[in-house]
Amino acid sequence: MAQKRTFSGKRVLITGASQGIGRALVETAVKRGARVLAVARSIDLLESLAQDLKNQGFGIEILQADIANPADRIKMTQAAQERFGGLDILINNAGIGATGHFADTTPDTLRSIMETNFFGTTETTRAFLPILQLGDKPAIVNISSIVGRRALPARGLYSASKFAVEGWSQAIRAELSKDGIDVIVINPGLTQTNFSQNMLEQKAKIQLDHLRGMTSEEVAEQTIRAIERGKNNLYLTTRGKLLLLFARFAPAVIDFFAKRRVRKLFAEEIAQRQQQRKQITVPNSLKDHVAG
Repeated sequence: MAQKRTFSGKRVLITGASQGIGRALVETAVKRGARVLAVARSIDLLESLAQDLKNQGFGIEILQADIANPADRIKMTQAAQERFGGLDILINNAGIGATGHFADTTPDTLRSIMETNFFGTTETTRAFLPILQLGDKPAIVNISSIVGRRALPARGLYSASKFAVEGWSQAIRAELSKDGIDVIVINPGLTQTNFSQNMLEQKAKIQLDHLRGMTSEEVAEQTIRAIERGKNNLYLTTRGKLLLLFARFAPAVIDFFAKRRVRKLFAEEIAQRQQQRKQITVPNSLKDHVAG
């Protein structure tokens, strides 16, 4: 278990803070009394967020930065020092995605996803470690995904990046215990955000109905509660929890239904390939050789 903590007076930096879960995390944390530095690539959306909160009587700090950019990671640490005098909680929320079956995707897409979701997260954390070591009940909070624990067809690239985050988080949780730094992993399921609209690619034949998921505000509230209560891991949505339950005790069942769904979606392609196989003729020279 991690340490229990309150957000009142805590210095918090949240990446990917301009939209969706990130924006909701900013709103929830600041209303709990935290001092928040909201970071994202879009300065316009950050300014809109800051104005909305100002209208409600709350103030935040904002910073335009891309976690995949080494210079911007340095800028984030400098901003935390200059504006807050340090940092207590780092919430690694920024991420990008893509859908599509592996054979139809490109190496560049995979590298872009890993650069932000994994390397951006790990190297932002590395940059903040000396600052967090001096924080008050410090914590690193990694926003991962249910598909970072059990992959689904057409989400392989995104899943790979989140599996990497999960493995790395497990390792540093033990390593950073000597510094009093907690490592908390949040695994949302389907969430009602515009994340799917901002994906690098959308080539999946298997669609997921995000409108049936949790709202960003619900995810943010449960995330903040998990941090306050000292949870190491949080798994969200009933469907997400059921998926992990089957993945643990009956993984073959998930494989069976996933394969069946893929084969159904690609039935026409499968039929065409089978027809092509039938049309392949054995070369005459080979026939003669066999006959002899």
